[in-house]
Amino acid sequence: MKILVQKFGGTSVKDEESRLAAKKHIVQAVEDGYKVIVVVSAIGRLGDPYATDSLLSLVDADESFLDLREKDTLLSVGETISMAVFTNLLKKNGVLAAGLTGQDAGIVTNDEFSNAKVQRVNTAPILELFEVQDVVVVTGFQGISENGHLTTIGRGGSDTTAAILGKAFAAERIDIFTDVSGMMTADPRLVEQAKFLDVVSYQEVSNMAHEGAKVIHPRAVELAMQAGIPLRIRSTYQEVTDVGTLVTHSANQVGHYRLVTGIAHVSNLVQFTISTEHVEQKEIFGLMAAAGISVDFINIFPTQVVFTLANHEAALAKGIFKEQQIEVFTLEDCAKVAVVGAGITGVPGVTSRIVTTLSMENIDILQSADSYTTIWILVAGSELKHAVCALHDVFL
Repeated sequence: MKILVQKFGGTSVKDEESRLAAKKHIVQAVEDGYKVIVVVSAIGRLGDPYATDSLLSLVDADESFLDLREKDTLLSVGETISMAVFTNLLKKNGVLAAGLTGQDAGIVTNDEFSNAKVQRVNTAPILELFEVQDVVVVTGFQGISENGHLTTIGRGGSDTTAAILGKAFAAERIDIFTDVSGMMTADPRLVEQAKFLDVVSYQEVSNMAHEGAKVIHPRAVELAMQAGIPLRIRSTYQEVTDVGTLVTHSANQVGHYRLVTGIAHVSNLVQFTISTEHVEQKEIFGLMAAAGISVDFINIFPTQVVFTLANHEAALAKGIFKEQQIEVFTLEDCAKVAVVGAGITGVPGVTSRIVTTLSMENIDILQSADSYTTIWILVAGSELKHAVCALHDVFL
């Protein structure tokens, strides 16, 4: 049995026209001899009645009085509605299809509500349906805990669900359908010259996703990499023959060597600088850990620590430091720009080109860090587009 996993995001199931476009890809896969597991997100985006953020707004969003278990019960409704609506459309158009919730599909998680971890997948329910059906539509983003509670698996959960099912069923491929034609070298809203990438490595696309590229969740990439299953990032709205971006083990191994793959970014950050003259480094990070605050872009020096937080966490951190009488200097409205590429590893001069480029454009570098495949710089939010465009011109 050849199995293919196809995931359709919120914009791909938002209305009848989009769902019919998605149907074409499913029908083609069935005609090609595949049994297809379709994973769907909630319908649309904020403002659409059944989108995840719209449901959350019904209970005061981040200020909700619901506990996480109760909130999971509400948020799972979006994917459940999407599954039913999409399954109905497939059946109406003659496709042999059945719909399952995460629970019915055998996705078992722990009890970490709102960010549950999948413990195992019972493959029997889907395999039994494949004896009489060509397509099984599964709700993304959700599962059932060992104790029988409905759970959700965090933002990007539908991508993760697709990868988990792809791994469990040893799928030949996982297709992630979205409203763009594939991975791009930068956000086209910032860079008019951004180009589509026909092939990237798992590591490159994971790094791009971690650093702000929204096309796929990094956890899904990591799961596919572990299982050695190729991913394709494709457009719902293009022809079924359009193959999008292939994500595989090494782009360079298949004749696509390049120094830099893309320029990613994360905006709306606050930079924190704290002198360690009167407070120990371990106390600073201990306070953040105890509050469940994820600290990013960390530079530690003998006399100070510097790090960034997203805007929504910065206010909480400021309150904690004020309560502990720890003096903090903050710089608001910052943006992190990441130069990503497997070809960077071991190549001298990349940082020099970044610094020279930004210096010539009179853009101040507020902070920097690097790894084998990524070099990060922090700039003022007002300089974000300028910085991304300048670096894209130099490297891509």
